Amino acid sequence: MKSVLSSASALLLGAVALTAFQSGTAMAATGAGANSDSDSYAYSHPCSMQQLSVQVFNTNATPSRRLIEVHNLGANSCGLSYFPLVHLGNSHSADRSHDVKPLVPGGLGGAPAYPVHAGQTAYAVVDLNPSGATTGSDSGIDELSILPDGDHMPNADTLNFPLGDGAVVLSPKLGLYRDNSGDAIASAAEADTPQS
Repeated sequence: MKSVLSSASALLLGAVALTAFQSGTAMAATGAGANSDSDSYAYSHPCSMQQLSVQVFNTNATPSRRLIEVHNLGANSCGLSYFPLVHLGNSHSADRSHDVKPLVPGGLGGAPAYPVHAGQTAYAVVDLNPSGATTGSDSGIDELSILPDGDHMPNADTLNFPLGDGAVVLSPKLGLYRDNSGDAIASAAEADTPQS
Protein backbone atom coordinates (compact mmCIF):
# COMPACT_ATOMS: atom_id res chain seq x y z
CA MET A 1 0.00 0.00 0.00
CA LYS A 2 2.85 2.33 0.87
CA SER A 3 4.58 1.68 -2.49
CA VAL A 4 1.38 2.45 -4.43
CA LEU A 5 1.02 5.75 -2.55
CA SER A 6 4.66 6.60 -3.19
CA SER A 7 4.23 5.86 -6.89
CA ALA A 8 1.15 8.07 -7.06
CA SER A 9 2.98 10.87 -5.23
CA ALA A 10 5.98 10.56 -7.53
CA LEU A 11 3.71 10.68 -10.57
CA LEU A 12 1.92 13.76 -9.23
CA LEU A 13 5.21 15.52 -8.45
CA GLY A 14 6.49 14.62 -11.91
CA ALA A 15 3.41 16.17 -13.51
CA VAL A 16 3.85 19.36 -11.45
CA ALA A 17 7.53 19.54 -12.40
CA LEU A 18 6.70 19.02 -16.10
CA THR A 19 4.07 21.76 -15.98
CA ALA A 20 6.52 24.17 -14.36
CA PHE A 21 9.18 23.32 -16.95
CA GLN A 22 6.76 23.92 -19.84
CA SER A 23 5.67 27.25 -18.39
CA GLY A 24 9.30 28.26 -17.99
CA THR A 25 9.96 27.31 -21.60
CA ALA A 26 7.00 29.37 -22.76
CA MET A 27 8.25 32.38 -20.83
CA ALA A 28 11.73 31.99 -22.27
CA ALA A 29 10.33 31.76 -25.79
CA THR A 30 8.24 34.88 -25.23
CA GLY A 31 11.27 36.71 -23.92
CA ALA A 32 13.28 35.72 -27.02
CA GLY A 33 10.49 37.06 -29.21
CA ALA A 34 10.88 40.49 -27.67
CA ASN A 35 14.40 40.67 -29.19
CA SER A 36 13.42 39.31 -32.60
CA ASP A 37 13.53 42.79 -34.12
CA SER A 38 17.12 43.52 -33.11
CA ASP A 39 20.28 43.80 -35.20
CA SER A 40 21.76 40.73 -33.51
CA TYR A 41 18.68 38.69 -34.42
CA ALA A 42 19.00 39.82 -38.05
CA TYR A 43 22.67 38.80 -38.18
CA SER A 44 21.74 35.16 -37.56
CA HIS A 45 18.44 35.12 -39.50
CA PRO A 46 18.85 35.82 -43.24
CA CYS A 47 15.85 37.31 -45.02
CA SER A 48 13.74 35.01 -47.16
CA MET A 49 11.86 36.15 -50.25
CA GLN A 50 8.59 35.27 -48.52
CA GLN A 51 9.08 38.10 -46.02
CA LEU A 52 10.21 40.75 -48.53
CA SER A 53 8.76 42.97 -51.19
CA VAL A 54 11.14 44.37 -53.81
CA GLN A 55 10.43 47.40 -55.97
CA VAL A 56 12.52 49.40 -58.44
CA PHE A 57 11.94 53.07 -59.23
CA ASN A 58 13.43 55.50 -61.74
CA THR A 59 14.77 58.56 -59.97
CA ASN A 60 13.59 61.90 -61.30
CA ALA A 61 16.83 63.77 -60.58
CA THR A 62 19.09 61.40 -62.53
CA PRO A 63 17.43 59.25 -65.22
CA SER A 64 20.27 56.69 -65.18
CA ARG A 65 19.66 55.80 -61.53
CA ARG A 66 17.37 53.05 -60.33
CA LEU A 67 16.33 53.00 -56.68
CA ILE A 68 15.91 49.49 -55.29
CA GLU A 69 13.62 49.21 -52.25
CA VAL A 70 13.60 45.99 -50.22
CA HIS A 71 10.83 46.10 -47.61
CA ASN A 72 10.60 43.65 -44.70
CA LEU A 73 6.97 42.54 -44.45
CA GLY A 74 7.69 40.14 -41.59
CA ALA A 75 7.27 40.50 -37.83
CA ASN A 76 11.00 39.93 -37.15
CA SER A 77 14.18 41.57 -38.33
CA CYS A 78 16.28 39.73 -40.90
CA GLY A 79 19.66 40.15 -42.52
CA LEU A 80 20.63 40.88 -46.11
CA SER A 81 24.02 40.75 -47.81
CA TYR A 82 25.78 44.15 -47.93
CA PHE A 83 24.31 44.83 -51.38
CA PRO A 84 21.85 43.10 -53.71
CA LEU A 85 23.21 40.87 -56.45
CA VAL A 86 22.46 42.84 -59.62
CA HIS A 87 22.88 41.90 -63.29
CA LEU A 88 21.95 43.91 -66.36
CA GLY A 89 21.10 41.93 -69.47
CA ASN A 90 18.89 41.21 -72.44
CA SER A 91 15.48 39.90 -71.41
CA HIS A 92 15.20 37.90 -74.65
CA SER A 93 18.49 36.04 -74.22
CA ALA A 94 18.60 32.56 -72.69
CA ASP A 95 22.37 32.94 -72.26
CA ARG A 96 22.89 35.33 -69.33
CA SER A 97 26.67 34.83 -69.24
CA HIS A 98 27.11 38.17 -71.01
CA ASP A 99 25.15 40.14 -68.42
CA VAL A 100 26.86 43.23 -67.06
CA LYS A 101 27.60 43.33 -63.33
CA PRO A 102 27.92 46.80 -61.80
CA LEU A 103 30.96 47.83 -59.78
CA VAL A 104 30.41 47.82 -55.99
CA PRO A 105 32.16 49.63 -53.13
CA GLY A 106 35.35 47.90 -52.01
CA GLY A 107 36.89 47.33 -48.59
CA LEU A 108 33.77 45.84 -47.05
CA GLY A 109 33.80 44.63 -43.49
CA GLY A 110 31.98 44.98 -40.21
CA ALA A 111 28.66 43.44 -39.26
CA PRO A 112 27.86 40.01 -40.74
CA ALA A 113 24.74 41.30 -42.52
CA TYR A 114 22.70 44.41 -43.25
CA PRO A 115 19.80 44.32 -40.74
CA VAL A 116 16.29 45.14 -41.93
CA HIS A 117 13.88 45.58 -39.04
CA ALA A 118 10.23 44.55 -39.21
CA GLY A 119 8.29 47.00 -41.36
CA GLN A 120 11.44 48.82 -42.48
CA THR A 121 13.00 49.27 -45.92
CA ALA A 122 16.56 48.86 -47.17
CA TYR A 123 17.57 51.03 -50.13
CA ALA A 124 20.23 50.46 -52.78
CA VAL A 125 20.94 52.43 -55.94
CA VAL A 126 22.32 51.26 -59.26
CA ASP A 127 23.54 53.97 -61.61
CA LEU A 128 23.32 52.53 -65.12
CA ASN A 129 25.50 55.22 -66.70
CA PRO A 130 27.35 57.31 -64.09
CA SER A 131 29.33 59.27 -66.71
CA GLY A 132 26.20 60.30 -68.61
CA ALA A 133 27.77 59.22 -71.92
CA THR A 134 25.50 58.85 -74.92
CA THR A 135 27.81 56.62 -76.99
CA GLY A 136 29.74 53.43 -76.32
CA SER A 137 26.97 51.89 -74.23
CA ASP A 138 26.34 48.17 -73.89
CA SER A 139 23.75 47.30 -76.53
CA GLY A 140 20.67 45.15 -76.10
CA ILE A 141 20.43 45.58 -72.33
CA ASP A 142 16.82 46.08 -71.31
CA GLU A 143 16.46 44.28 -67.98
CA LEU A 144 17.62 44.66 -64.39
CA SER A 145 17.84 41.37 -62.47
CA ILE A 146 17.95 41.56 -58.67
CA LEU A 147 18.62 38.95 -56.01
CA PRO A 148 18.09 40.81 -52.71
CA ASP A 149 20.61 38.64 -50.82
CA GLY A 150 23.35 37.14 -52.96
CA ASP A 151 24.89 35.37 -49.96
CA HIS A 152 21.90 33.29 -48.83
CA MET A 153 19.16 33.23 -51.47
CA PRO A 154 18.98 30.76 -54.35
CA ASN A 155 19.20 32.11 -57.91
CA ALA A 156 15.57 31.05 -58.37
CA ASP A 157 14.60 34.02 -56.16
CA THR A 158 15.98 36.50 -58.71
CA LEU A 159 13.47 39.15 -59.80
CA ASN A 160 13.54 40.86 -63.21
CA PHE A 161 12.56 44.46 -63.92
CA PRO A 162 12.42 46.24 -67.30
CA LEU A 163 14.82 49.17 -67.64
CA GLY A 164 12.45 51.15 -69.83
CA ASP A 165 12.88 52.76 -73.23
CA GLY A 166 16.09 54.64 -73.92
CA ALA A 167 18.05 53.26 -70.96
CA VAL A 168 21.80 53.59 -71.54
CA VAL A 169 24.09 51.15 -69.71
CA LEU A 170 27.79 52.01 -69.52
CA SER A 171 30.11 51.13 -66.60
CA PRO A 172 27.26 50.85 -64.07
CA LYS A 173 27.79 51.27 -60.32
CA LEU A 174 25.86 49.72 -57.44
CA GLY A 175 25.87 50.95 -53.85
CA LEU A 176 25.44 49.21 -50.53
CA TYR A 177 22.13 48.87 -48.73
CA ARG A 178 21.33 51.97 -46.69
CA ASP A 179 18.36 53.14 -44.62
CA ASN A 180 17.57 56.09 -46.91
CA SER A 181 17.86 56.87 -50.61
CA GLY A 182 20.35 59.74 -50.18
CA ASP A 183 22.90 57.51 -48.47
CA ALA A 184 22.26 54.78 -51.06
CA ILE A 185 23.05 57.26 -53.87
CA ALA A 186 26.26 58.33 -52.11
CA SER A 187 27.29 54.69 -51.70
CA ALA A 188 26.79 53.98 -55.42
CA ALA A 189 29.08 56.90 -56.27
CA GLU A 190 31.87 55.15 -54.31
CA ALA A 191 31.61 51.87 -56.25
CA ASP A 192 35.05 50.92 -57.60
CA THR A 193 35.37 47.14 -57.30
CA PRO A 194 34.18 44.39 -59.68
CA GLN A 195 31.69 41.90 -58.21
CA SER A 196 33.15 38.45 -57.72
